[in-house]
Amino acid sequence: MATTTIPQSATRGGGFLITACRPEDVFTPADVNDDQRLIGQTAEEFVAKEVLPLVAELEQHKAGVMPGLLKKAGELGLLGGGIPEEYGGTGLDKVSATVLSEKLSAYASFAVSHGGHAGIGTVPIVYFGTEEQKKKYLPKIATGELISCYCLSEPQAGSDALAARTRAVLSADGKEWILNGQKMWITNGGFADVFVVFAKVDGEQFSCFLVERGYPGFSVGAEEKKMGIKGSSTVPIFFENCRVPKENLLHEIGRGHIVAFNTLNAGRFALGAYCLGGSKKVIEAASKYAKERTAFGKTLASFGLIQAKLGEMTIRTFAVESMIYRSAGMIAAAVETPAAGVSKTQQAMHVLEEYAIESSISKVAGSESVDYVVDEAVQIFGGYGFHEDYPVARAYRDSRVNRIFEGTNEINRMLIVQMLMKRALGGVLPLIPAAMKLGEEVLAGPSGEEAPGGAFAEEERSVAQAKKIFLLAAGAGMQRFRERLADEQEIVAALANIVMEAYAMESCLRRVQRAAGRGGAAAGVMADAARAYIYDAGERVEREARTALAAILEGDALRTQLAVLRRFAKREPVNTISLRRNVAAAVLAQDRYPFEGR
Repeated sequence: MATTTIPQSATRGGGFLITACRPEDVFTPADVNDDQRLIGQTAEEFVAKEVLPLVAELEQHKAGVMPGLLKKAGELGLLGGGIPEEYGGTGLDKVSATVLSEKLSAYASFAVSHGGHAGIGTVPIVYFGTEEQKKKYLPKIATGELISCYCLSEPQAGSDALAARTRAVLSADGKEWILNGQKMWITNGGFADVFVVFAKVDGEQFSCFLVERGYPGFSVGAEEKKMGIKGSSTVPIFFENCRVPKENLLHEIGRGHIVAFNTLNAGRFALGAYCLGGSKKVIEAASKYAKERTAFGKTLASFGLIQAKLGEMTIRTFAVESMIYRSAGMIAAAVETPAAGVSKTQQAMHVLEEYAIESSISKVAGSESVDYVVDEAVQIFGGYGFHEDYPVARAYRDSRVNRIFEGTNEINRMLIVQMLMKRALGGVLPLIPAAMKLGEEVLAGPSGEEAPGGAFAEEERSVAQAKKIFLLAAGAGMQRFRERLADEQEIVAALANIVMEAYAMESCLRRVQRAAGRGGAAAGVMADAARAYIYDAGERVEREARTALAAILEGDALRTQLAVLRRFAKREPVNTISLRRNVAAAVLAQDRYPFEGR
């Protein structure tokens, strides 16, 4: 098992909005150790040698191919990362698991199938299973002898999971649960052996059950005809008086939502890592094509607008990578230091809840970034990007679903702010005192405090101001709407966007500061990427705050707050065209994402 040493002070989920951190407090890809890199290398080689040669067969759903690959992955230990060693797994720490997810992403359909089995198909049993359930299922899930899947969505209950209609009643003799209903969009459902199924006991108490394929009354529907991820299995499943042993209840009656939501927290974070890996592969393909293709007697790579695309694709990927590895480091460190009397598995579950905000950020930022990257890659390829013989066409189709599953990005934006407000009102996160302090600062007017100095002084100030802008807009929203703020979804989404940008800005800055500290000018082009992202993010933060404030306030109150916003958002102009050109040059020089492991 690989472990992670992280020199950082403990921090609460969402605490980045009010807690200053130092560069040395932030985990970066440069901190990945040799064991963790080896895990990534093994995964990357497996996909290259075993998966990619079979893409044509996978896209046609040739029987046995995908489950066969999952079993091969299990033989190499690539399925048991989330399973403790005592149950046959490898018990990977969060950083190792992140590296693994990222490196498995070269073919999205395999990444989805892997996540459906080793991620959300495994987490419920690890965290909530009885000792007997763990011993029965986990060793075989770790090796791929049994393939698992997660069954939450229904035809009338997607994002609103608690509206599920699948029912479970106890049999007359009290020995079995009898399930009736239907599940939809089940990844791996066409060939899975074990199904983690959510149903309402007596139609009321949302609960979870472990269902095996051979149980009477269980059946699987036909493969769905999907726009993308065609190589993965996605089917409906049906329960018609399906008889499930009583001991296959997972966790407690009426506590299925705890199982579902904690599992989704884990899945969301992993999805961000899969998206990150996908973005890097597409950047590589786009760079190579831009150097090979000529137009008007020149290579595409020599044109400024193509360089701008490659630069921005890379900058956004850099921001997502910085956030995800920062979060992975925090999670890994927290899991490694459980409280007295708390097992490591219990601690991992508590930590997932603690960092649910960062998990949602990973999912939203990762999925939207890869969508941007593949879209621009299609544009670079031109007409060939629209042709199925070229890799970016499939990548374009495959990426779209990421914004939908594991909770839509709209749902996750709502969750980010709702979790922050719940923590604030519960006193877990001192957002309210921070907002009050900001109010005092606003009333006092511009201070004579000495501005931060150093090579990244302007970026440091921009990060601090972005956090203040969130407190300004969120404070106004809470004062106006109080508990009804959650109903103002457009405002909540704008606030969530500010939160995500603030986390990305700070993660980029701390990463490049660490790089500069290790080797002086070693940060190089990485600093250009960070500066470009932070400058453009500052504009996005200001725009989102202006939108929110205009929906919250009016008249003199609005004009006053907008004046404060302008003061906070003031910054020196930056030549982002030049910065993007520098980043693009680094991409083209290597034909790949240039900040790998840095």
